[in-house]
Amino acid sequence: MKVLVVSFYYPPEMGAAPSRISNMAQGLRSKGVDVEVLTCLPNYPKGRIFDGYQGCLFRKEDVDGITVHRYWTYATVSKSPIARLMGMLVFSIAIWMFGLKWRKIRSYDKVIVQSPPLFVGFSAVLLFRCIYGRQTILNVSDLWPISAVELGAVKKGGANYRALAWMERFVYKKSSAFQGQSQEIVDHIAAFGYDKPHFLYRNLQPQISVDSSALLLTERKPLRLVYAGLLGVAQDLLGIIEHIDFKDIGAELHIFGGGNQAEAIEDYVSKHDCGVFCHGYRTKDEINSLLPTFHASIVPLAVSIKGAVPSKIYDLLPHGTPILFCGGGEGERIVSEHGLGLVSQPGNYEVLKQNILQMKSLSDDEYLCLRNRCLQAAKQDFSFQEQMARYYRFLCEGNN
Repeated sequence: MKVLVVSFYYPPEMGAAPSRISNMAQGLRSKGVDVEVLTCLPNYPKGRIFDGYQGCLFRKEDVDGITVHRYWTYATVSKSPIARLMGMLVFSIAIWMFGLKWRKIRSYDKVIVQSPPLFVGFSAVLLFRCIYGRQTILNVSDLWPISAVELGAVKKGGANYRALAWMERFVYKKSSAFQGQSQEIVDHIAAFGYDKPHFLYRNLQPQISVDSSALLLTERKPLRLVYAGLLGVAQDLLGIIEHIDFKDIGAELHIFGGGNQAEAIEDYVSKHDCGVFCHGYRTKDEINSLLPTFHASIVPLAVSIKGAVPSKIYDLLPHGTPILFCGGGEGERIVSEHGLGLVSQPGNYEVLKQNILQMKSLSDDEYLCLRNRCLQAAKQDFSFQEQMARYYRFLCEGNN
């Protein structure tokens, strides 16, 4: 089988999106699939083309045995919707440039298209499914335009909303099959009435070797917390550090990553001695090596978003790292039902503060039990290897 994966994001970029697509590509490759990736020159979440890629419009390279076709895009971390839209539109055009390689495209048995960005998904489905007739599986990680409305980026009923809603229906209708990162997403698409094969593809992480006897079991004074990921409006980590004095409650929050809130967070931390430390970017391997040095991780959502399950939940489980989840919906249910940590609603800083204090006050036996539940969930309920085996069978079934 030969598969092309179309994604706006891909390593060496950081964050849930590039990690999800990279894991999928490597997982398929381990099953003997010939995988290629069509993506941008790396720029996310720094908002500029990475060093080593600057000054070129296109680059083809081998990344861990996967052929990656990279095209230039307009890179920005601006909060302006127009500026961010530009990057999506530029890559949507690049997809059509790649589409000129008609002989290559006809060699692909499947095309997996990441959405959002919805413009990218629309362009790819139109080209690969409607024009070239390739079996096209839509990989939906967020529901647009619903998520845009809940984040306040788009007004429901307006012209922008109607255009996005039309594109949403188009890609659902025209794709050969679809997969969603949460059950809520799968159910939402199925509710449109399109009789298509579908798959629940969670953003799981490959299992790593963790010695449970060596898990961090200090007195948790201070309680060392970590946040590693995108610093954006959807997470609103700035709101958390503005409302909670971590030093005052005997805790530390260590932040790794970047995004459009990064500068404001660093400015606040430089002016307030509140137990928050900014460490900038780290590679995925570096984060994996650092996670065992922290007692727990904060996983926030600014608002409850339909279908949104932060990928950080799955990133943390193989390390046995307990979760302080700030959000609702399916993410809240996963953390609560599997006993992976403590939950609070978005913006409820007082409950989050009390959860931090509760995590700090656990006995060593209670804390070790919590960490072991995370490790057990990663091996049984959220096993990457088992999911990939089922996903490979799903792709082999046809999906015409």
